[in-house]
Amino acid sequence: MAAGVLVVTEIALGKPVAPVYELLGLAGRLAAGTSGKVEAALLGRGIEGCASDLIARGAERVYLADEGALADYEPERWVARLVRIARESGPAAILLPHTTLGADLAPRLAFRLDTAVAAGCVEIARDSGRLLFTRPCYGGSFRETLSMRTAPAVATVRGGCHEAAARDPRRKGEVVRVEASTAEPAPRMNVVARERTVSDGMRLEEARVVVAGGRGLEGADGFVLLAELAQALGGAVGASRVPCDLGWCPHSMQIGLTGKTVAPEVYIAVGISGAGHHMAGCGNAGNIIAINTDREAAIYGQARWGLVGDYRQVIPPLIAAIREIHATARKSE
Repeated sequence: MAAGVLVVTEIALGKPVAPVYELLGLAGRLAAGTSGKVEAALLGRGIEGCASDLIARGAERVYLADEGALADYEPERWVARLVRIARESGPAAILLPHTTLGADLAPRLAFRLDTAVAAGCVEIARDSGRLLFTRPCYGGSFRETLSMRTAPAVATVRGGCHEAAARDPRRKGEVVRVEASTAEPAPRMNVVARERTVSDGMRLEEARVVVAGGRGLEGADGFVLLAELAQALGGAVGASRVPCDLGWCPHSMQIGLTGKTVAPEVYIAVGISGAGHHMAGCGNAGNIIAINTDREAAIYGQARWGLVGDYRQVIPPLIAAIREIHATARKSE
């Protein structure tokens, strides 16, 4: 019976995105005590150097496809190459980050492999040889646990739910090159242009502090104030779904069941009610601080600290206090 785990690597700005390291850590735990290997599929252009990083993070074998045709994510090319890798690897499970790329790629890959897919998982465990996939359902109000009758099981896993694999440069691993094949079908589409949203701060998924705003901000101007607070704290700005849908901020800032999953040390929720579909994206934060005018808001049930009040009156003095602390610290150095 197959026991290995294959992690599909997503690259951003020339390096694996943070959830990939979490998947390698998860794969190591799932493969522990079995005959299975932890493997990684690495597709793109100019990414050969990432193979050693994946090995240092626990991958025992890296399937590398480094060529110009794979420079941009194009579903048909990627699926065709990953199908070949999966058939050679023969894993029990194929894991992908629950990102825009992963959510698009996973069901296509599962279809081509004639298997099942579980999207947006927060936990995967092995029980008596079976893999169990747990994910939020009913808008994040409940969780369901699935097992699959087909193999390999394909799953996307939300970021911030598992401990990242520790980096050990002494680890050894094998790199297997997967070249283009004439048997691969010609794609029916090509990427002609790509635009990247440029952020002044750090990536939401990697921030230790996240300041997120909701409907209670009452407009786009509120995010200007949140950005000042995030800058003072060295963090990033996020949002619930409503501000994104209303155009107050870009959808790249959305946190929740249909957005990004974050697990910062501190999550400051401003004007956010705390509905289940939003908490599914931030519930693993180390500390949640809520600021809301509604003292009955559900967010207070999830928060370690809460403050009932208008954010316009609360945040400016908070920013001033933080800046004063920083200034005092610099003077004492």
